[in-house]
Amino acid sequence: RTPNPDVMCNSMVKFGCFYDEIEGRGFDYVASGHYAQLVGGDDNDDNDEKDNEEDKDENDETQKSSNVKQKRLLRAPDPIKDQSYFLSALTQEQLQRVLFPIGQYHKTEVRQLAIDFDLPNKNRPDSQGLCFLGKVKFDNFLSAYLGDRPGSIVDAATGEIIGNHKGLWYHTVGQRKGIGKVLYPKVTAKGPWYVVAKDPKRDLIFASNQYDEDVFTAARTDFFVEDIRWIADGPPSFLRQEQDDDGDDNEGGEPKWKEGRLDMKIRHGPSIVQGTLLLTDGLNGASGNIHLDKKDGGLAPGQFVAFYTLDGNECLGSGVISERHWANFLLDSEAVLSSIE
Repeated sequence: RTPNPDVMCNSMVKFGCFYDEIEGRGFDYVASGHYAQLVGGDDNDDNDEKDNEEDKDENDETQKSSNVKQKRLLRAPDPIKDQSYFLSALTQEQLQRVLFPIGQYHKTEVRQLAIDFDLPNKNRPDSQGLCFLGKVKFDNFLSAYLGDRPGSIVDAATGEIIGNHKGLWYHTVGQRKGIGKVLYPKVTAKGPWYVVAKDPKRDLIFASNQYDEDVFTAARTDFFVEDIRWIADGPPSFLRQEQDDDGDDNEGGEPKWKEGRLDMKIRHGPSIVQGTLLLTDGLNGASGNIHLDKKDGGLAPGQFVAFYTLDGNECLGSGVISERHWANFLLDSEAVLSSIE
């Protein structure tokens, strides 16, 4: 898989085990420098109600917690610095305890505030990449922890071996830069080549020089998503089918879903693509099929997809691209093996 460490770090570390570590120490909120906005909840009422609630018994406090207004996660006004994508897997419980004090500003405004207050980091360059790597190169980090596991690179159209790789984890779907150095010299001239799929069972990488042609349209627009997490603790109502197939009201029992349109982000950045989502999990809407209006550069299993309202402003949740995505366009396994043999 191609995981997103930033999304996982936020949900499991920064707003996960860190919350557990400070539990019981008297901290009501955690302030973070993320570029995102929160609205709703009980922000406006906390100070006024605090004194009145001190003498309430435990049952009253339990009732209050069950009636907490839900938080809504909004994009920052700066489309380039917006980090709502990285926060899209957070739960209501996590969002209730966090503050984003600079989320309503553009990066240039934050930089100017740092200058006005003469902060020591006022001229510090923007940070990029994985925070835990420091100056270590990404490939060196992977090599140190995962080592090498060589395998063949196969032309996705013909099954011909066109190169050799040192390990699947050094490459990701949609990759173009760097793939040429692991291809045979005569093949490189027929590029550009893109990584289009990986087969971990056989340590195969599939590459193609036809990535922009119609044969890969479905592979770049249609995919299955799993482990969906909705910020509002449940799917939005416009994805729910109000009537069953017979036209009767769909009340009670297992919910049924209908296709709905959403704005989506496949990766961090200003780019947003529209598409449709049809949930397939009958109980809680935790999986579904997605169709994008435009081809994406590289849909890799393990990658997060963040869901937004059609105006692109509110983040509704996220899901993870499933391995099922590869099954629709990989070469037949027997054909691949016979070509290698």
